[in-house]
Amino acid sequence: MPDQSSFTRRGFLKGLAGACALGATGALVGCGGSPSDPSSGGGSAADGGATSGATHKVEMVTDTGGVNDQSFNQISWSGLQQLQRDEGWTISYLESKQESDYVTNLDKAVDDDAELIWAIGFAMAKAVGNAAKANPDVQFGIIDNANPTDAPNITGVQFRAQESSFVVGYIAACVSKTGMVGNVLGVESDVMLQFELGYKAGVAYANKDKGLNVQCESQYAESFGDAAKGSSITQRMVSDGCDVVFQAAGGTGVGVINACKDAGIYAIGADMDQSYLAEGTVLTSALKEVDVAIVDVSKRLLSGELKGGTNITLGLSDGAVGIPEDYSLMGEDVYNDALAVEGLIKSGDIVPPATSDDYDKFIASL
Repeated sequence: MPDQSSFTRRGFLKGLAGACALGATGALVGCGGSPSDPSSGGGSAADGGATSGATHKVEMVTDTGGVNDQSFNQISWSGLQQLQRDEGWTISYLESKQESDYVTNLDKAVDDDAELIWAIGFAMAKAVGNAAKANPDVQFGIIDNANPTDAPNITGVQFRAQESSFVVGYIAACVSKTGMVGNVLGVESDVMLQFELGYKAGVAYANKDKGLNVQCESQYAESFGDAAKGSSITQRMVSDGCDVVFQAAGGTGVGVINACKDAGIYAIGADMDQSYLAEGTVLTSALKEVDVAIVDVSKRLLSGELKGGTNITLGLSDGAVGIPEDYSLMGEDVYNDALAVEGLIKSGDIVPPATSDDYDKFIASL
């Protein structure tokens, strides 16, 4: 396990570090190179950086949500764009339309002579393990999964997403007027369970802390790229009485936010500050600073400061997850209470659950 304190020392702070401007469509622009048409299946940026000539070549493979998912993949690409802009590195991405594309895209990234290949998402764990074994001279990184093998050329980067999910669950319960909140998730997995259980535990903690009786319902969409399904699930939750819905579902979550806007209720975003998608609708977001982690880990791996074969886990105490500073929709009192909850998580007085067993124990302790 590497020295995680280095992330704090190197400026691993809240907010999108070096975040690129977002165009009206949500595509990343103004970063010394923009993604090509996503329908082409790939994109690159090799010109216009702060330094002349690239010193390293890094490529990323998206999950099935695509590079413009307004969430997980998009913020990962933002991190690579920062490396291109600030360091002059050559960067590119390959989009996976379906899971069968993972192997093909990882092989293509190797053929492209990338020195470091990022796999965005836990679903690529098996494919990354096999690619790393077949290509021992190439460094691989995977987001939201530990090193799936003992390969010395894979670095796993994980986030304690249950911590930020706990905080937004607390906020949702405090803001709800109907006493019912919802949670729409992507594909069922251990990572998604962090979001689900963290959120539900945050609601439960608010109930105790504030004397409330807010109920929470959750549903998996089993997709990260189906906005229509996200919308239909949300509509049902609205009919059940939910007036705040948290989504952690990539591109599917865009449909959740749109449905919340149409229904006149609050949505809660994930991964990046998604308030730009629907001003006045997105109450807050459970941030996951994937872009900052990619920048930091990429630099350390390719400089030799960090060796492959390690696993890195980041949370609130590292500034790697949290909530945006804007509290205009929730009000100052709720925001300050949420920051107090963050403090209790950082100190270890609250340990948000990431597994079903831990969730049951947490609820029993209230």
